[in-house]
Amino acid sequence: MILDLHTHSIKSDDGRAKVENYCQWIRTRDIPIDGFVLTEHRQFDDESDYSALAAAHDLVILKASEVETEYGHVLVYGVTKSLTEAFDFASINNRLVDVIDAANAHGAIAVPCHPGRPKVGMFAHTEALGIPPGVEIVEIYNGGSRDDEDQIARTGAQDNGYLGIGGSDSHIVSHVGRCATRFESDIATIDDLVAALKAGAFEAITLKT
Repeated sequence: MILDLHTHSIKSDDGRAKVENYCQWIRTRDIPIDGFVLTEHRQFDDESDYSALAAAHDLVILKASEVETEYGHVLVYGVTKSLTEAFDFASINNRLVDVIDAANAHGAIAVPCHPGRPKVGMFAHTEALGIPPGVEIVEIYNGGSRDDEDQIARTGAQDNGYLGIGGSDSHIVSHVGRCATRFESDIATIDDLVAALKAGAFEAITLKT
């Protein structure tokens, strides 16, 4: 099963894609993914219900978040109400260790994204701040990466023993599915996704042409 683990809709301040349009694009263009995860910036959208859209297009649509830390941006999967109260999702000054600890304590998982990117990627900060404790997975394929950003991510992951996921980081409809993650088992819920990530039963893939 293939999921795009990093997408943004109009719920994000810089997103220009409607979720319905993502679904239509995936189906009309035969994008080879089975669903996607909405990782809206600095928030968790607990209001939107995409179950009808998911059923209509036979896609899995899950919700997560992208938060900001001193090491750059981090995807958080398995967000619950209690987790949103454990740290400030809207803050740009979270500590990565706090995000990881809170995620682990609440049955979620935190994954630094586009770690090879300047300023907002984890490996841009490890020389000054050191290797952060508790990281197990990073995003090694990002659909919005430029130059050698993904190579830096893959090299850093290999050097530190991290597993890798893939996601498009799409902000517009036509970018969805550029990178994704293949899972060994079916994923139907966010709990399934978190369990598969914690089990390491996945591989990052790139679908960019």
